[in-house]
Amino acid sequence: MLAVFSLVALLPLLAAAADGDDYAQNFTINNGQIYTPGLAILNAPQPGTPLGGENLHVSLDVTTNGETPLPPYADDSPSGIFNITMFLSSYVTGRNFTISNGTATENNRTLGPIMLQEPGSTVKHVNWLFPRCLVGDGQPSGDDSDRGLYNISIRQNFRLNGEDHYTIFDVPVRLTNRIEERDDRPDCDALNNPLLSPEELDVNAANAVGIFAAPGGSTEIEVKPANEDGNGNGKGNGKGNGNGNGNGNGNGNGNGNGNGNGDFGELKPDARPGDGLGAAGALSWRSGASWLSVAAIGCALAM
Repeated sequence: MLAVFSLVALLPLLAAAADGDDYAQNFTINNGQIYTPGLAILNAPQPGTPLGGENLHVSLDVTTNGETPLPPYADDSPSGIFNITMFLSSYVTGRNFTISNGTATENNRTLGPIMLQEPGSTVKHVNWLFPRCLVGDGQPSGDDSDRGLYNISIRQNFRLNGEDHYTIFDVPVRLTNRIEERDDRPDCDALNNPLLSPEELDVNAANAVGIFAAPGGSTEIEVKPANEDGNGNGKGNGKGNGNGNGNGNGNGNGNGNGNGNGDFGELKPDARPGDGLGAAGALSWRSGASWLSVAAIGCALAM
């Protein structure tokens, strides 16, 4: 028996979105894994998690739970991941920090290509040192605090069965746990990028591919590893449809940056600084309300 959980945050009960409309985020979760509009699956953190400590930890399965191989792929492979970039963003604080845009900087202030980390491992672990302005303990101390509600914004640049996609998946988290001062924490302004306005965004269009790899679906992922002979029509059985991360109000970059570039023998562009955005930051957490206190969890069972 397979249990698929849809986690729905009833955020309008506590705060208004930037445009005043109702706001909800739906997540497709199975066995603790969060399915994204892409080939990667998020293992951690869970939506609404309060975070702190030395580093931000993110765990991604980049083989769709073993349905696709690790790179390299054949140049003419119908499916595969070009790159994954990641940002930490909030409209409340106005911050949009680069976690990884494909270029490592001094002391790993920003990380190198996520797909090249931990060679041979199907799970990539992002360990990013929190910047200095997030140091503290508890809820934001004032309107000028950079702590509070953020989105971990995951951008996937990939090909699915011959079609290129650039998708946007934002996971709301709370930076309210203790983050201690240390000398090597990077400067926040050095990592910060401008935020696009909600009017400039179109996350629904970017994520039109849906949650195709979720259990119970019918999408068959065709992929050809680099060392495969013949026609290379190796097939996985990624599955399903879904609505991604809800209505996407305030999410994404809205321009599908990075799609349609040749085959896997060519490099795909990484996300630009303005691509890391987060809708969850459009909701005020100054009131100290708990995201999870209004979460409704529905369970649908499929044989």
